[in-house]
Amino acid sequence: MPRLLPLLVLTSLLTASSPVRQDQPTIRIPSEPGEHHLHNILQLTQGGNNAEAYFSRSGKQIVFQRQSKLNAGCDQEFVMNIDGTGRHQVSNGQGRTTCGYFYDNDRRVLFSSTHGTAPGCPATPDRSRGYVWPLSDTEIYTTKAEGGDLRQLTHAGGYNAEATVSPDGRRIVFTSTRDGDIELYVMNIDGTNLRRITNRVGYDGGAFFSPDGKSVVWRAAYPTTATDSADFLRLLRDKLVRPARVELWTADADGSHARQITHLGGANFAPYFHPDGKRIIFASNYESPKSGKFDLFLINRDGSGLEKVTTHPDFDAFPMWSPDGKKLIWASNRNGKEPGETNLFIADWVE
Repeated sequence: MPRLLPLLVLTSLLTASSPVRQDQPTIRIPSEPGEHHLHNILQLTQGGNNAEAYFSRSGKQIVFQRQSKLNAGCDQEFVMNIDGTGRHQVSNGQGRTTCGYFYDNDRRVLFSSTHGTAPGCPATPDRSRGYVWPLSDTEIYTTKAEGGDLRQLTHAGGYNAEATVSPDGRRIVFTSTRDGDIELYVMNIDGTNLRRITNRVGYDGGAFFSPDGKSVVWRAAYPTTATDSADFLRLLRDKLVRPARVELWTADADGSHARQITHLGGANFAPYFHPDGKRIIFASNYESPKSGKFDLFLINRDGSGLEKVTTHPDFDAFPMWSPDGKKLIWASNRNGKEPGETNLFIADWVE
């Protein structure tokens, strides 16, 4: 899943069939003033850029993307125990990867990668066009959770990424440019029975299923003026998208009954349902829309009850609750050893 801060990555080119397991020492850090929901915070990684950490169904492991040094190399996918032990790479070390997710009773993970068309790192977008995300040629792959048995799941060409799995493990929702726009699709876990579930010009991405699998939540940016539309289409032709104004939407899992649930301005992304199905946590910079200061917020699925969760004066994003709702994991710039470093943190969730 594209990120609102660059997370470029250097990896050791380990073979996925023989992963080297490493233990990452954890650090206990204090919560910031006002972070009443977060107790016993542990820092799980130290150094580089680490993001998009998602729990296994057992709640005992996470899959995440990692850049071991800032500004060098490409993100690769890793699996690790939630206490920081047993970290090992599951992607093949080529291209750039993103959006890992467990399935098949935690025996396998899927992720997206550019390695099929470009084994090196994709070029950085031209920032003279403002802050834009690349829509690199990316396909969805699957591998064993311990590494090995790499299989390609999509063969559409273009951008196919931001994939997550339904709670019953039977369906995948993902973002693709296969029909000439940036839309959401649902398919069976083996890639069959593909269905497009959004049909509005603009960017639809970063979708997650609700705990009962009956709904999805995602981020969207739809042009509202002729100027916006022209800018969106011009960038799309160049395989780019501008994510400065993104709001959250929900719909039934087939795309029906779509409704916007945030009207905050700025960039609102990385939504995830609480296990109770009634609330959604997400990241937003709406308090300072032109900055990289993102915090986590809670909101009811009907758009009411907005509540701030993090107060650190930098970047907090990519939140996910453990399946039992007792822990929260997220990525943050807090407690970094150098500016721009992004690490993973896990905390007890307190209501």
